This record gives sequence, structure tokens and C-alpha cells, in this order.
Amino acid sequence: MPLPQEIIRRKRDSKALSPADIADFAAGLASGAWSEGQVAALAMAILLNGMERDETVALTLAMRDSGDVLDWSSLPGPVTDKHSTGGVGDNVSLMLAPIAAACGAYVPMISGRGLGHTGGTLDKMDSIPGYRSQPTREGFEGTVRAAGCAIIGQTGDLAPADRRFYAIRDVTGTVESIPLITASILSKKLAAGLQSLVLDVKSGNGAFMAERSEAQALATSLVQVAQGAGLSASALITDMNEPLATAAGNAVEVRNAVDFLTGETRDERLEEVTLALAAEMLVATGIASGGENALKRARTALESGGAAERFSRMVAALGGPADFVEKMDQYLPRAPELRAVKAERGGFVAGIDTRALGIVVVELGGGRRKPEDPIDHAVGLTATLPIGREVWRDDPLAVVHARTPADADRAAEAVRRAYRIADERLSTQSPVLEKITG
Repeated sequence: MPLPQEIIRRKRDSKALSPADIADFAAGLASGAWSEGQVAALAMAILLNGMERDETVALTLAMRDSGDVLDWSSLPGPVTDKHSTGGVGDNVSLMLAPIAAACGAYVPMISGRGLGHTGGTLDKMDSIPGYRSQPTREGFEGTVRAAGCAIIGQTGDLAPADRRFYAIRDVTGTVESIPLITASILSKKLAAGLQSLVLDVKSGNGAFMAERSEAQALATSLVQVAQGAGLSASALITDMNEPLATAAGNAVEVRNAVDFLTGETRDERLEEVTLALAAEMLVATGIASGGENALKRARTALESGGAAERFSRMVAALGGPADFVEKMDQYLPRAPELRAVKAERGGFVAGIDTRALGIVVVELGGGRRKPEDPIDHAVGLTATLPIGREVWRDDPLAVVHARTPADADRAAEAVRRAYRIADERLSTQSPVLEKITG
């Protein structure tokens, strides 16, 4: 067995690591045999010198195999999932999982919490009273079988090497490595026992990969490494130069999602991205024969109420109210202070600092400054105007949901600064920018 320092030296000198080197590293991560300093040193060497595709595949598989790997072979349908690189107002998972389930797929969706300025799916689901986002393994598997989908957090038994590796990368300035991001995402997805995966890679001023070229590089890496690890995968690059939904926060995004599922209201850009991802999932699983057929099936699942019924079934199976969809306003928390953010001039919305809106939600208490910070599920933004919308002076650009009047005042001013109003309407584009198939 090679010494850790010898493995570090090889990557420091820009040499490819062997599968045995990488397996030893993953085992040392999980067991603690590698010290934090040694892990950080190898992470920095990888950040600076990169990894070949085969190395990244080996790291992904080794971290997958550091813990349990779920087995869904007894299910009567295909097992699939989606992963998003994160954005603002991105509540797609809440609708996408039940849409796919209503079409006959099984979706064991292992999600994360908020990171930086982006919202976390688990924090949103935790807005629902009683919902267990960290169930037992038996509870997770039972929910997938009963509802066709379950949105939960990573359990202690899945990819433990990745959990330790990410924690060390987070505090050593080594997060921004495409091979390491790729291996981190895919090791958890492979441990979930998937047969196919669709990736939603965001690009724009509200995304971690702000430049289109960066998003393309990450999407290509994810698809190629997933395929190299034996997992069918494709990616959509989607626009994050403005919030996807007209709500940003936790409970407010859950309310937006339920309204979407029931047909009460559906934000146009959100609907386009959600259905495009649903179609990718249905084609990948073989449920639909092509894109047009897949879109039709996804829309039917939505319009028939089948997707809303699956969401309701999932919430109840994981401890939430059985009548949540019908009576969500009785259950979801509400902030005591609502403040309309008024436009200072008339014109057209020409640009939005989307990251700034995400920071507003964090500063209201809807995100975390430190990992141990509590979340205020009630706060956030609603009725955010999209790019291209005409406004008159004193028209509301958004509504702030805050805990105190002072919080509402600060947030309203930050939201106003995040909006750019121009005299002429800009042409808008589809939020689905391109597809990466490897």
C-alpha cells in the first residue's frame, strides 16, 4: 500500500494516479487513515494539475464504494434522478420528482441544503411540519415504493468518503475543481443506485458557474464521467441570469411548487425548464420514445393531477400532513412583515443581479452564514418580476417576506438595487440553453 505522501507527490508532479492510488485515498478518507493535512494537500494538487477522465471515474467509484450502495432491482420500473448545480428560485425538484413518478419512474432524490447564495431543496422541504428529510433507510425505501419518489438528505451510510472530502475542500480553498465537483456529485448519485441521471447545470449571474464556457466544461465532465462509471446521463445547461421561479426562499418556494402542481399558477420559465428536464428523464428511462412524446406524457401527468397526488403521497409517507396539498396555507409558516419593493422609475426590467437576490434571502434568515445557523423558513421573496416586464413608477418589483420591519427595509433596498430598469424592452431567450450528451 503506497504512503499518502507518495500519492500526493505523484499528483503534485502532474502525473496520473492509478486506480490503486485512488482506492487507497478513498479508503483513507472514510477510515481517517489520511490526515486532514494530507487530504488538503492532494485536493490542492488536483485543483492545480487536474485529473484525466479515467482518474475522475476511479475517484467517483471509489467514493461510491466507501459506503452502502442502494439496490432497487426489485422495483417494477426504472430508477432515475436529477441533479442541479444550484440557483435562486430553483424549486424544480419539488415538481420534477412527482411528475416523473406519475409517469412510472422511481425517483430516490438525495438532495442538499443551501450553499452560499443558492437555496437548498432540503431546507425547502423542512418548511413542511413533520416532514422527515433524514428518514431511516427503511423509511426512505418505503416512501419510494409507495409514492414513486422521495426527496431526502444524504444518509450517513452513503458515500462517507465524499462527505469528509467535501468538508475539507470547503475550508481549504479547493472546492472549485471540476474533477472534484464531478466526483462529489456523482459518487452520491451512484450510491443511490440509479440507472439514469439528468443534470441541470446553471449558467449566469446567479449560478456558481457564471460563464457559459464554465457550465459547458462542468456539464461535459459530469456526463462523460457518469457514462464512464456505467450510468446513463445527459445534461441541460439552463439560464440563471434571473430567478427561475417568482419566489425565492423556503416556505414561499414550497407554496409556489404546490401552486404549480395543482395548476393554480405556473411561472413560464420554471415550467419550461421543469418539463424539459422531465422529458429528458422519461427518454433516459425508456418510458417515452422521444422528446415530443416525453413532453406530452410529462404535461399529462401535471394536468391530470397525477403529479400533485404523488407529491401529496410523498409528504405524508415522510411524516408530513396527509392533506398538505389541499391545506398548505394552514401548515406553511408565514413571515409577519410583508413589504412591496417599488420601482423608482418606469420602463422595462433589463437586468437582475440574481446572486444579490439570493444574498437577500440569506440575510433575511432564509440561508446560512455558518453551517450551524438555524433557518427561518418563512422569510424570502415573492412576485419577483422577470426580465422584459414593463413597469411604471411605484409598481412592485417584488414582495419581501421578513421577520422585522428593519429587516424588511434593508431587504427592500437591496432588491431595488438588484433590478435594472431601461427605456426599451430587451428580447428574452429560452431558459434552456443547450443539451450535453457526451
